[in-house]
Amino acid sequence: MYGTIRIERNEQGKAIPAAEQSLGFGRYFTDHMLLVDYEEGKGWHDPRIVPYAPLSLDPAAMVFHYGQAVFEGLKAYHCVDTGEVRIFRPDQNAKRLNRSNERLQMPLLDEDFFVNAIQALVRLDAKWVPQKKGASLYIRPFVIATEAGLGVRSSSRYLFVVILSPVEAYYDEGLKPINILVENHYARAVQGGIGDAKAAGNYAASLKAQALAKEKGCAQVLWLDAIEKAHLEEVGSMNVFFRIGREVITPSLSGSILAGITRDSIIQLLCDWGVPVTERKISIAEIVQAYEEGTLEEAFGTGTAAVVSPIGSLLWGEKQMDIQGGGIGELTQKLYDAVTGIQSGSLPDSRGWMVSC
Repeated sequence: MYGTIRIERNEQGKAIPAAEQSLGFGRYFTDHMLLVDYEEGKGWHDPRIVPYAPLSLDPAAMVFHYGQAVFEGLKAYHCVDTGEVRIFRPDQNAKRLNRSNERLQMPLLDEDFFVNAIQALVRLDAKWVPQKKGASLYIRPFVIATEAGLGVRSSSRYLFVVILSPVEAYYDEGLKPINILVENHYARAVQGGIGDAKAAGNYAASLKAQALAKEKGCAQVLWLDAIEKAHLEEVGSMNVFFRIGREVITPSLSGSILAGITRDSIIQLLCDWGVPVTERKISIAEIVQAYEEGTLEEAFGTGTAAVVSPIGSLLWGEKQMDIQGGGIGELTQKLYDAVTGIQSGSLPDSRGWMVSC
């Protein structure tokens, strides 16, 4: 199973964006990609790194009809301390991809192979890792069902793919507080559904509410639970945290919330710093009460793309709640600086989160 990774080099190569050129996010892709096939009875086989190119799929490929598609997102960084290229916590992405695969009845991947294969791909395209501050190489692994056939069932064939994209810092100039609409009609996920899997369908389901939020001048939505429309879940595609008084609170992983790797990193840092942090149910009513009592100190989202994203205001019905006067809280800034410092190599990595290529 698996076997040695075969490498077919792209001898032509693409033009790498110039240092002064704006990269945006997910606009450019490197010279190579990783492909691994799966066939029932044979397992994962024929791992290969090949020139980046379109995929050829049968129109009846089951991913198009029944949605068996999961993905991950992680980053590699050019680290300033040694000049090495390192990846942030790839072992955790391997574990989460397998949880998603298991939930969508898809075959699991060997987690060591996942990490080693990504390291091999990043090493081959290391010249694409941006060296300017705040930029990184975004890594997108995904698994799709490729068997040609109709009829609702699990596919017997799959394709594991990894592509790479050099990306800018999520914000042009450091942190930027965003306005958030509390969504009280549409639901992102329900308990017993696939909200705790990183499934493509979850993101498709979020697009309508996101578009409506932008019409109201908000960057994203804060999802409430699907049943009671009372308890907070995620903000956009990020986990969410609130600092009320001295305590930091984040919704517990109830089955409809994705277990974010940045979320876990933030919780560990808060514990290291002696900041009280609690994972529990939290209602929108509690947030409104804290705002009215003046104890809602800070709010922020966490995720791979933005790392830490400060929330400047919440729009709940006709009520707008400005947080930190629409600015960035002290703890939010400290967390952002700590995580990005570890990722860039400008701060020590005492937990061994960074993996060299």
